[in-house]
Amino acid sequence: MNNNTCRKNCRASVFFIPIAIFLFTANAFCSTGKGELASAQKINLAYPVIVTQLPLGTAAEKQGAQADGTLRASYGEGGRLVLVSPDLSTQVLSNDFHSASDPAVSFDGKQILFAGKRTAADSWDIFEMSVDGSNIRQVTDLEMECRSPGYQSTFYTIVSSEPWYQLTFVGTRKDSVNEYGLGFVSNLYSCKVDGSALRQLTYNLSSDMDPFIFPDGRIVYASWQRSLLERGITGRIILCGINADGTDQSAFSTDEGKRVKQMPCVTTNGLALFVESEKTGWDGAGSLGSITTRRPLHSYEPITSESEGLFHSPSPLKDGRILVSRRSIDGRDNYGVYRLDPANGEYELVFDSPKYHDIQARSIYARKEPDGRSSIVKEEDPYGKLYCLNVYTNDLENLDWMPKGTVKRLRILEGIPLKEPFDCGGAAAIAKRRILGEVDVADDGSFNVEIPASIPIQLQTLDENGLALQTCNWIWAKNHEPRGCIGCHEDGELTPENLLVDALKRPSVVVTTPAEDRRSIDFRRDIMPIIENKCNSCHSNSDSTLRMTAELSNDGECNQAYKALLEQEEDSPRGRYIYRNKARASRLIWHILGKNTSRPWDGELLDENVPADSATVAAELSDEEKKTFIEWIDMGAVWDGICDSEKD
Repeated sequence: MNNNTCRKNCRASVFFIPIAIFLFTANAFCSTGKGELASAQKINLAYPVIVTQLPLGTAAEKQGAQADGTLRASYGEGGRLVLVSPDLSTQVLSNDFHSASDPAVSFDGKQILFAGKRTAADSWDIFEMSVDGSNIRQVTDLEMECRSPGYQSTFYTIVSSEPWYQLTFVGTRKDSVNEYGLGFVSNLYSCKVDGSALRQLTYNLSSDMDPFIFPDGRIVYASWQRSLLERGITGRIILCGINADGTDQSAFSTDEGKRVKQMPCVTTNGLALFVESEKTGWDGAGSLGSITTRRPLHSYEPITSESEGLFHSPSPLKDGRILVSRRSIDGRDNYGVYRLDPANGEYELVFDSPKYHDIQARSIYARKEPDGRSSIVKEEDPYGKLYCLNVYTNDLENLDWMPKGTVKRLRILEGIPLKEPFDCGGAAAIAKRRILGEVDVADDGSFNVEIPASIPIQLQTLDENGLALQTCNWIWAKNHEPRGCIGCHEDGELTPENLLVDALKRPSVVVTTPAEDRRSIDFRRDIMPIIENKCNSCHSNSDSTLRMTAELSNDGECNQAYKALLEQEEDSPRGRYIYRNKARASRLIWHILGKNTSRPWDGELLDENVPADSATVAAELSDEEKKTFIEWIDMGAVWDGICDSEKD
């Protein structure tokens, strides 16, 4: 057996399926006997390869993963870019840099974008150079960390005299932390190749990363979804797609496969690959998964098994295979670069430097330029539009659970980034919200609204009690964008009915409340006075099962009342009294409304009984006070909900 080929005698079985993907299960890992770069391995490369080499034992490696194995560390410090020739001879291209990482090759194979730091004290910026390391020029000079660049194809507007080229990169500002409260928020940005015309593309208050341009000109990227806490306090990382101008965001790969998906790429055969894991390490490595670009939401197949090692940063080769970095499953050795064929699971070691982690290998060859993209975005227009054809088109297990007429109104929330972490009694950090407004939903389930552009928002469908029935993750509408959806949480591969819905027969409902007038709900300002006036007669003494006083909790971050209400149930995303972002499923709301307001999709909560004294309690509160509690919980039940514009 060829020492470099791990295929025969190490596969349990091979299956053929119609989309021409082969699945395999490994009984044991096949060692390839990695040796010195360009000595032990004699693989002939068709084209040169640029690779990032990270020293072993860096601070990122020692730090480990963040957010309990959901978010990888920010690696790259001390890295260098190395050109590997077809004969496996090497040349360091980044000698003038303290750190260099994240290479991306131009479509004509002549230029390389990369992220670099000339000195240790510098911020990361984007640079471009020729493939031989000459003609280095700086592209970005911004007040944020700029990483993971990639070339876009031609870009134009209807009024432009000629198209131009842009690039995408990940920008991390240091004035806001992510929703988990650990590390700063990262989003996708674009600019022209000369660094001008900077534009923010995504507005996720957790983080977005790993942009990759697909053949149709759209950008697929990894998106940390954590705003709703439905999957625990760490959430999940899915794949999303957007146009090159940040419009038309949509899900690309969500629940199929493992919880964390990142580092997407697409092969020349139209197969989208990514690294996936349930719990990631410092570098984000995991198994390889795949989907087809034609049916991304329903075509998931694993490419490698967990026993075959940890894989990192796949990239396409001209013949349909990929370059991918790999090391053993225990993670104790260093990364080498492999050539892998997704069609049959065969992989072979290309090169390895024992003193470095070899990652982010990119083959240098001229390839077809992705489709050009036009843009309707007008930065001078401060508004965008959102419309929905039918909120009753959804992903509920049983469509009869939400019959027509259930949804009465739509609540629109604005997300406010966290400025600093907050922790009180184990209450997970979560972004603040402000209410942009509420609008009626048409009888056929449609709506059509105009909102402020380029800000993170959430939509909540409301029942007759003003309780949120469904809530989306962070979305946005770009300036002048008319953004539409089929339904609420619908299957993205559905084709909508061919009809003109009621909401589109009328002008958009304008929901553009000025920032200073947008209302938030703050526990201390809005909730605590109600507790003190209406609840403390029963819940302030030491004998109460729910003791709610204004005394500061032991950690000093919040008071006893907040800590008591936010008490968590063991091994559950819900709290004992409050289910954050779900007032309808919160026992506190049942108590003050005098009834169980959960819905069939809330599972076993539907069968719980409401305490006998709830009707009496409900009579004590005014409708406005009940509404305040409902809105506070549906907006995340935060301690400090007051935004800067509301402070004196």
